[in-house]
Amino acid sequence: MALQDIILLGDERLYQVADPVTMEDVPLVADWTRRLHEALMAFRARYQAGRAIAAPQIGIARRLVYMHIDHPVVFINPVLYDFSDEMMEIWDDCMCFPNLLVHLRRHRRCRIRFYDENWTLRDWLLEDDMAELLQHECDHLDGILATQRALSPVAFRWRV
Repeated sequence: MALQDIILLGDERLYQVADPVTMEDVPLVADWTRRLHEALMAFRARYQAGRAIAAPQIGIARRLVYMHIDHPVVFINPVLYDFSDEMMEIWDDCMCFPNLLVHLRRHRRCRIRFYDENWTLRDWLLEDDMAELLQHECDHLDGILATQRALSPVAFRWRV
């Protein structure tokens, strides 16, 4: 059922700016994180891809990102800043359009400030694939999809 929870391209909810997680929301974060984990794992099982997912992708309009590469990491109210001038071109994918790739540019480095699941403030330097990944997920929190960042009208291809 979790794979079906992922909202697909064209759904207007994907284009809305997510609200911050508030102290009143804290009791809900564990359940939201569980739902994000289940959706991510279901996506991985089906597509053999997926490193992170933003709450708006499953209809939770809050500024929350769940990442699971080697271990789970919860990003509450993440803020990206200190972007490098150096850019990288990539073919980006998204769980909301699993068979479509989008050619775009992302900053090679940036910083992210966020609260973890214990409400501890963290600050990380992100580089290369981690910078790309968290820029993508934070875009979801701002209602921006990779399709809106395409380098040109023909910067799309099907994943085979």
